[in-house]
Amino acid sequence: MIQKILIANRGEIAVRIIKTARALGFRTVAVYSEADADALHVDMADQAVCIGPAPAAQSYLSAEKIIHAAKNSNADAVHPGYGFLAENSAFARACEAENLVFIGPGADAMELMGSKRLSKEAMIAAGVPCIPGYQGADQTDAVLLSQAEKIGLPLMVKASAGGGGRGMRLVFEKEKLAESIQNARTEAKSTFGSDELILEKALVEPRHIEIQVFADSHGNIVYMGERDCSVQRRHQKVVEEAPSPFTNEALREKMGQAAVNAARACNYLGAGTVEFLVDADRNFYFLEMNTRLQVEHPVTEMITGQDLVAWQIWVACGEKLPLSQQQIKLCGHAIEVRLYAEDTRRGFLPQTGPVLAWQVPARDGVRADAGIEAGREVSAHYDPIVAKVIAHGRNRDEARRRLASGLCDTVLLGFNNNKLFLERVVNHTVFAGGEATTAFIEKHFQDDISMAKDAMSNKTLALAAMIIYQGRSPEARDAGWHTPAPYRYNFVLGCDEIDYQAALVKQGTRFQVTVKNQAADVEKKSVPDQDVFLEWVRADDHTLIYLDGGVRCTARFAMANDRLFLDAGTGHFIFEDKTLEIAAAAEDAAGSGDVISTMNGVVVEVRVSEGQEVESGQAILVIESMKMQHQFAAAVAGTVESVTAAAGDQVKPGQLLVRITAVQNQGEEA
Repeated sequence: MIQKILIANRGEIAVRIIKTARALGFRTVAVYSEADADALHVDMADQAVCIGPAPAAQSYLSAEKIIHAAKNSNADAVHPGYGFLAENSAFARACEAENLVFIGPGADAMELMGSKRLSKEAMIAAGVPCIPGYQGADQTDAVLLSQAEKIGLPLMVKASAGGGGRGMRLVFEKEKLAESIQNARTEAKSTFGSDELILEKALVEPRHIEIQVFADSHGNIVYMGERDCSVQRRHQKVVEEAPSPFTNEALREKMGQAAVNAARACNYLGAGTVEFLVDADRNFYFLEMNTRLQVEHPVTEMITGQDLVAWQIWVACGEKLPLSQQQIKLCGHAIEVRLYAEDTRRGFLPQTGPVLAWQVPARDGVRADAGIEAGREVSAHYDPIVAKVIAHGRNRDEARRRLASGLCDTVLLGFNNNKLFLERVVNHTVFAGGEATTAFIEKHFQDDISMAKDAMSNKTLALAAMIIYQGRSPEARDAGWHTPAPYRYNFVLGCDEIDYQAALVKQGTRFQVTVKNQAADVEKKSVPDQDVFLEWVRADDHTLIYLDGGVRCTARFAMANDRLFLDAGTGHFIFEDKTLEIAAAAEDAAGSGDVISTMNGVVVEVRVSEGQEVESGQAILVIESMKMQHQFAAAVAGTVESVTAAAGDQVKPGQLLVRITAVQNQGEEA
C-alpha cells in the first residue's frame, strides 16, 4: 500500500502533484537542491530532503540520491513529474529494486518509447502511421548523408533520445546537412547522453496534435481526447489547447485508436501522450510517445473534469481506470500558455531575479499552476518556466477571451518575462480563427512589438519617471503614494533634471527625463512625440492608478534595491536611477572586440585560444543557461588577445569572456 509519495521534481509540477496527493490523503516528501532550499514546493510538502548542489547532474538527475531520500524519509512511492528522471528507465528499475512504487510506466515501455529510433520501428510494426525517414542502427555520417539524400529536403534531423526541441535541426539546404548532423549530435550527447539520431521528412506547416492515453494493470486502455500544440517557438510549445480546432469526430477517433494501439504495443501503464503531426489533408503521422505526464495536461483535465495526477496514483495502487472509453466525455474548450522567465526583446534570453509580485486573477474558468510566489527567487539553474495559466470556456472563443483577459490582469514583477508575448499570441487573428500551424510564430511574429528591442514607448518612460520621482525616497513613498503633491506631471524627454538608465530595455542606452510640475489649471502645452502629460491618482505597493487624457488607467510596479520594475500593459521593464555597470560595459564593448556575457550560466565550450585569428560573426564560445545553449560570436575580425573563461566556469551578466584586438581597416594609419 502507498502511504507516502516522494516527488522527484521541482517547481510548478512538484506543487501540482503535492496538491493532489494531499487531497487523496497521501503524505508527501519533496526533494530539493541547495539552490531550491527556499522554493515553494519545499515548503508545501510534509517533509523535504536536500539532495545536493545546484547543478541538476548533482541533484535532480542523481537517481542514487533521490532513492536514498525516499528510503530515508520512509516514502514507499516516487512520482517523477516531467523532465529530469521522468523518462529514465534505469531510474524506474532502480526504484523497483528498492521496493519503491514508480508512479509511471514500466521500465521496458519507457526504454522502448524513449528512443525515437526504436519506438518508430515498433509503431511501424503495430500499424501506426509514421513519417517516412531513417531510424536505422548504422549511425555513421556516410549512411546518414546517404539516407538524407533518399528522403529528400526539407529534412528533420532529430536526437533519438531527445525532446523539447533539443538536438533537433530543420534542414532546407543540402550544403548545411553535414553541419546540422554534427551540431545535432553534439547537442544530443550533451543534453541526453546519447548522440544517436533519426532522420524524417519534414512536413510543411503541419499541426502538432497529441492524444492523452491511460492504461491500468487490468488490460484497460483509453484515450482522453486530443490536445493541439501547434503554436511553437523553436520546436518548443508555447500554447496548448483541447480539443484541437482542426480535428473532427472521425479524425479524433482514428487518432485515439492509433494512440491506444501504440500504448498496447509496448504494454503501457499509467499516463502517456502519443504525439502526431497532421498535414493539411488531415493525414496523421506518429511523432513520438512521451512516457510521463505532460506540461499541458491541465487542458485535458479541464475538458474532461478529471484529475490526471489522481488517475496516475490510482493506477499505481493497482486500481482499475475510473472511467471506460464510453464514459469519457469532452466538455467545452481549454487553452494553456506557459509563463517563462525570459526576455522576449533580447532573443528570449533566460532571466533571473526575485518574484516581487505574483497574482493571477481569481475568476470563473481561469486556473494557474505555479511554482512561484512573491518573495521567492528564480535562479539560472533550471528550466525558465515559472507558471502556466489555463482558461476554460463553453466554447473555444470564450476560453480564448478568458485567457487573454486573465493574462492581461496577471501580475508578474521582478524579471522580464513573456507575458505580453503570450497575450499577443492569444489575441492574434490567425490564432483566434483556429488556423495556427507550427509555422505560426515564425510567419506572424518576426516583427511583433513584444519581441522588438526598441518597443518601449514614451508613455512607459514617463510612467517610470513619475513613479521614481514620487517615490525616490522611503519618506516620499510613505507620505506620497496615496496623496501626491503636485498631482499633474509633464514629462519632457531628453532633458537633464532626472537622469536614469533603462536597464535591459536597450542595453547601454541612457534615457533622460525632466519632470515638470503642472498646476491643475495650467494649459497643457506639448511637443508632439516628446511631452507626455499624466495625472497621478493613487498607488499602493504594486498598483498605480493614473489619468491619461482623462482616461483612468492602471499600471503594475514594484521597487526594490533602487530599481523600478514596471508593467503598464506593454511589457515588463526594469529601470534604475543610475547607469548600470553592466550596461556601461556593454556600451563600451559595442563595436569592440570584447565578448561580454549577457546572462547567468555555465560555459560549455570555448572555441578559440589566445593568438588565434577570428572573423566577425565567428562563434567564440557557448554558454548554457536554464537548459538552453547560447552561442556568442565575435563582433569584429581580429586576433584573440585573451580568453578569461573556460569550460565549466559559472559566469554572470557583464563578465568579460574573450578580448579580441580588431584588425585595422585597409588604408587606416597604424
